[in-house]
Amino acid sequence: MSDKTPTYNLNAVVRETGLKPDTLRAWERRYGVPAPQRTQSGHRLYSQYDIDTLKWLLDRQHEGMSISRAVELWHRRENDGSNPLRVAGTPGAQRSPEVRTPAPVAGSMSLGDSDTVITLRQAWVNACLAFDEFQAEQILSQAFALFPSEVVCLDLLQKGLAQIGDSWYQGKITVQQEHFASALALRRMEALLISTPGPTRPGRILVGCPPEEEHTFVPLMLSLLLRRRGWDVVYLGANIPVRSMEATIGAVRPNLVVLTAQQLYTAANLLEMADMLFAERTPLAFGGLIFTQVNELHLSIPGYYLGNRLDKATAMIEHVMTSLRPQPAQRMVSYDYKVALDHFRARQSLLEADVWQRVDDGVPKRHLALANQSFSRNIIAALTLGDMDYLNVDIDWVEGLLVNHYEIPADALDTYLEAYYAATRAQLGQPGHVVIEWLAHLLGHELPQEIKSALKDSRMK
Repeated sequence: MSDKTPTYNLNAVVRETGLKPDTLRAWERRYGVPAPQRTQSGHRLYSQYDIDTLKWLLDRQHEGMSISRAVELWHRRENDGSNPLRVAGTPGAQRSPEVRTPAPVAGSMSLGDSDTVITLRQAWVNACLAFDEFQAEQILSQAFALFPSEVVCLDLLQKGLAQIGDSWYQGKITVQQEHFASALALRRMEALLISTPGPTRPGRILVGCPPEEEHTFVPLMLSLLLRRRGWDVVYLGANIPVRSMEATIGAVRPNLVVLTAQQLYTAANLLEMADMLFAERTPLAFGGLIFTQVNELHLSIPGYYLGNRLDKATAMIEHVMTSLRPQPAQRMVSYDYKVALDHFRARQSLLEADVWQRVDDGVPKRHLALANQSFSRNIIAALTLGDMDYLNVDIDWVEGLLVNHYEIPADALDTYLEAYYAATRAQLGQPGHVVIEWLAHLLGHELPQEIKSALKDSRMK
């Protein structure tokens, strides 16, 4: 038997299995596997048995079995008194976790080929964390003198900001340090954008962010890279209202609109804007962090998905410019989701008031108000986009945020979700069954009998 002593932290398990942290948390919450213990600060500790279990499940997936069926088989063998690891052999012994490294940018030097880029990036990160603006600017000037702008933007600035963002999320640096670095990067990018020469190619591209999206680094970088390749780019920046976009389309007359979203609720806003553009017969290309985190989310958006590689996005945009046709969504939102969305909006205030009454004093009220606002907003986004499972990544991110930044015990999220689940049962009923089903599944509960009966009756009719 593998050692069941809780020893390894989350990062160690990620390195050993190749699984992403959000996947580990989702499996734990949804299937009860693995079952790590918690430290006093709420961090997970895994045993060797947990790691071997995960490798066993991965082996079953590689054989073509779904994760739910693999977990079911695991539990069935455990319940039969047999050791699944002994039956199947030690999992993962013949297979190392798949490690994927970024492919090099076309026509440029990659990180794997240049220790200089890596050194400069780390020096720039260190200068930003020390609030040393002069040193950070000097490092960028040196980098631009040594390498093409594409390399500096993608391999130094983008990845440097990603490193800083991860450190903030883990509670290792302050939000002020993260904001300082972002401001420096954006300022340099804007200066580069202004200094680009005039367009040499026919066709106009409009680039910006959907309503409520404030993260502008990616669309600003895309605008810069496209302008450097001779395209006429109109950069609109953050938080573009739908009505303003309608007027802008009429004035600018772009051949293509490019939009990016980093969060689930802004992806829902992007969908609204995409529907408007499709009705106007204006082609759309889109991407962003949330689409790389949530599988198949892009299928709900009418437009050309740019993929999960920023270094490939400009080439994809250029390909779209050769055959400009509005692209319909590949997946339509079901009738049940449309009903649930209208019903949820109508009952949202009552539901949140119900949650407020159910949560005890273990969760500070200021945090409860923010949780209600954020959770309801993201439920509306998931209903708008047509799949409640799109919320799973957001739940895992919030859990880490509570532990790393607010010093709230990890089980406080479960307390809140249980209260929210009880409130949805009381306030939404059968019209909101997709929300109730998702929460029941998330928390490991059986579907409530009243929902089962209502669904059965509706099918019979």
